Amino acid sequence: MNTPSLLPVVLCFSGNDPTGGAGIQADIEALASMGVRAAPVITALTVQDTQNVKYFSATDPKLLTEQARIILEDLPVCAFKLGMLGSLENIEAIHQLLHDYRDIPVIIDPIISAGGGMTLSSENMALAYSDLLFPLTALVTPNSREARILAPEADTLEACAQELMDDGCEFVLVTGTHESSSEVINTLYGQHEKLSSLSWPRLEHSYHGSGCTLTSAITGLIARGVPVPDAVTTAQQYTWDSLHRGFQLGMYQQHPDRFFWASNWFDNHLENPSAR
Repeated sequence: MNTPSLLPVVLCFSGNDPTGGAGIQADIEALASMGVRAAPVITALTVQDTQNVKYFSATDPKLLTEQARIILEDLPVCAFKLGMLGSLENIEAIHQLLHDYRDIPVIIDPIISAGGGMTLSSENMALAYSDLLFPLTALVTPNSREARILAPEADTLEACAQELMDDGCEFVLVTGTHESSSEVINTLYGQHEKLSSLSWPRLEHSYHGSGCTLTSAITGLIARGVPVPDAVTTAQQYTWDSLHRGFQLGMYQQHPDRFFWASNWFDNHLENPSAR
C-alpha cells in the first residue's frame, strides 16, 4: 500500500471548470481514484455551465511555466496530463517545458471544443499540437471528431490514428462517443497497427467531463507503472462505471460519479460509525 509520501504525482495542465464536472477537478478526482496525487496547473479560467463553455481566459504563459517548473523541482512527477491548453502561446511554452523533461511520459486529451460545441482551440493550435506536442507524446486520446480535425487529410479513423503516430505519438486511443454506433467503440493503436478495440454499452445521457475522466485515469495508471495497453483497458472500465453511476447536478449534462467506488464504505460508516 502506498503511503501519502510515496504517492505518484501527475502534473496536470487543465482549465478550471466552475461546475466541478470537467477540467482540473475531473483530473483530480480521477487521479485520486487511481491512488495518485494531482499537481494542478491551471491553463485557463472558464465561464461555463453543465452544457457549454460561454467564455474563457487563458493563463499567461510565463505564469503557466513558472507554476509547472517549481513543482517539477519539488515533487516526484511521474507523468504529465494535458487537457485544455487555452492558447497557442501556452502550447509553445509547454513544448519547451516537456522538451526539458523528456523522461516523463506525456498523455494528451486534445480538447478542441467543449461538450456544448464552443471552440476551445484555433486552427493554429491544432497544427501546434502536431508540430510541437505530439513528437513528445506517449499517448493521445482524441474522440472521433477531434481525430478528424487533428488529421484532416485522413479518410478513416484508422488513417487518422496512423497520421497522429506519424506526428510522433507512441499510442493513439480514438474514442467513439461521438459516433452513431449503437455501442461506444474505443480503439487503441500503437506501433502503427491496431492493438485493441473495446465496445461499451451506450448510455442514455450526455456527460460533463467524460473525456477528462478517461484520460486522467489512464495517466494515473501509467504514473503507477502500468503499461499503456493495460492502463487504457482498466481506465475504460472505471470511466464507464463513473458514467453509469452519474448524477444530474445542474440543468444539462450529467456529472460522472468518479468516487462511486467509495459509496459502500461511506454507507457502511453512516450506518455504523464504529466500523473498521
